[in-house]
Amino acid sequence: MQKSPHDVWVGGFVIIGAAALLFLALKAGNLLTLNFDSAYAVTARFDNIGGLKPNAAVKSAGVVVGRVESISFDDKRFQASVALQLRSKFAFPKDSSAKILTAGLLGEQYIGIEPGAEEKTLVAGDVIKSTQSAIVLENLISQFLFNKAAEGSNASGAASAPGGARK
Repeated sequence: MQKSPHDVWVGGFVIIGAAALLFLALKAGNLLTLNFDSAYAVTARFDNIGGLKPNAAVKSAGVVVGRVESISFDDKRFQASVALQLRSKFAFPKDSSAKILTAGLLGEQYIGIEPGAEEKTLVAGDVIKSTQSAIVLENLISQFLFNKAAEGSNASGAASAPGGARK
């Protein structure tokens, strides 16, 4: 089998193409973040984080301002403790609030930060005190069905109650 000088070039392009596909796959899956900005760490505690995952976006006004670094369970407070890395160029007031939101109806979950009005800003090591947990779709559905069942039993109970006879 004879080797052509073109074989090296073809091999090089195949390797570059495979690396580009790997990069795009990791970027699309939110598994790769190339961010060389300095950041500061803050913590937020939630009763329920739903499907929030490490490396999820932290957004304010729709703009990505940081990432979720890690998620752990605080066994003293029985809450999820979420460590956030916020970019240093974004300074949020100390009374800012954090809530877990969903992109679309069944999309990926992220943390939304709403700035407060205090003049002092969050610094590394601070805890965001005002948080709102994730809305779990299964809980909403079961609550809706429970309320509908309760309304149905109340309506049938009122019709069969004494004095509820129709004229």
